[in-house]
Amino acid sequence: MSTQDPRHYDIIVAPVITEKATTASEHNKVVFKVAAKATKPQIKEAVEKLFDVKVKGVNTLVRKGKTKTFRGQFGSQSDTKRAVVTLEEGHRIDVTTGL
Repeated sequence: MSTQDPRHYDIIVAPVITEKATTASEHNKVVFKVAAKATKPQIKEAVEKLFDVKVKGVNTLVRKGKTKTFRGQFGSQSDTKRAVVTLEEGHRIDVTTGL
């Protein structure tokens, strides 16, 4: 099994770039949007293999989709699962450069 397993790209969907996520990066934390069925060990392995860093811990949360009205029609945004990955001291990920 190679270090760049294509399944890792299915687990890590995209980095989350918000004001809150940027503030967390100052404390060695990176926020990713992940697959809904991804588990914490899978997320840890994917981040370690893709970015060549050491992960200290993974916290996950499900952000519920908002209900919106568009031209009188009700709709709802999809629920998204996010992972807050804490890195070991000395390790960094620059999410602005991409993979």
